Amino acid sequence: MYIESFKQHFSAIDDHRQSAKVTYPLFDVLFGSLCAVIASSNGWFEIREYILGHHSWFKKQKMFIDGIPADDTIARIVSMIDPDSFNACFLAWMKSVHQLTNGEVIAIDGKTLRGSYNRDDRSSTIHMISAYASANKLVLGQLKAEQKSNEITAIPTLLKMLDLRGALVTIDAMGCQTAIATTIIDKGGDYLLAVKNNQGNLAKAVNKAFSPHRSAGLSDDHVNIEKSHGRIENRTCYVLSSAALDGDFTHWEALKSIVMVESFRAVKGKTASLEYRYYISSKVLSAEQALSATREHWGIESMHWVLDVSMNEDECQIYKNNGAENLAYLRHMSLNMLQKEPTKLSIVGKRKRCLMNPAFLEKVLIAGLCAPTK
Repeated sequence: MYIESFKQHFSAIDDHRQSAKVTYPLFDVLFGSLCAVIASSNGWFEIREYILGHHSWFKKQKMFIDGIPADDTIARIVSMIDPDSFNACFLAWMKSVHQLTNGEVIAIDGKTLRGSYNRDDRSSTIHMISAYASANKLVLGQLKAEQKSNEITAIPTLLKMLDLRGALVTIDAMGCQTAIATTIIDKGGDYLLAVKNNQGNLAKAVNKAFSPHRSAGLSDDHVNIEKSHGRIENRTCYVLSSAALDGDFTHWEALKSIVMVESFRAVKGKTASLEYRYYISSKVLSAEQALSATREHWGIESMHWVLDVSMNEDECQIYKNNGAENLAYLRHMSLNMLQKEPTKLSIVGKRKRCLMNPAFLEKVLIAGLCAPTK
């Protein structure tokens, strides 16, 4: 069932090799690589070792009947896959297994693949922009940007690939651009964008609107207090209508609300800190909704942390051809499937269990490829 589902969504990827010279089918290599990445493999050699160690299981699935390719062959086959085609299949897969709910937060953020640079050009490091459904902890889509500075141009392209109807899209200050706001509205979503000094006039106007409230709270504010391990964090959220802005900001499509989050943090043995963060939104939000959305945005940072710490993404030194980008897609696919598998284990624990037990791998594949998220 899961194999047929994988074929259904990823068979559109073209194999550009000469058919007469093909020993190892593209599907076998791609599916085997996915299974290996789920089960803790971090490079071509480890992918081959995983397939070799579970060759009997793959043969039962009618794969690798003629043997297992060398790691260089796996690298060449996966690296020659067109990333745009791979990404299109990924997006179609996620649309089929993830059902967007009204008001769901979709966080957009970028992450650098630190080992992905060409060894003759350090500046060639790949930067991936991801869209993340915070509530279900799923990557909905991703797109490569050559450098972090290209995020502004890459984000609208990624947004146009997604179904945003009814979603609340959150982006940090780099994405606070009128073109990005318009793209989100045009796609049927709402935006919640962080505001900093890269939008000077807007930042000044938002700051001024909230100046009376930085010393005196509002009656309808929402307060969130967290205490743990000698740390106290107190977040207070205020929301005003965009009519409170002094100036003409009608060029911001459908702008309705401005938000301030006051964050007080005290850690034992350290100086207490007070920070203010500002946002604009096309949605009429309560203080509670706004604070919840700003907190949910940080889920994408947690996802990046998992990719680095649990899946060793930053340590991956693969960079030739499309290898780094396609492996990033495989890691995102793997993480989505591992997140959806309901066993109460960490991502590391699930990957180790997949490594040792093909039956558990099958549970992960079924959860990821077949069961829609409600």
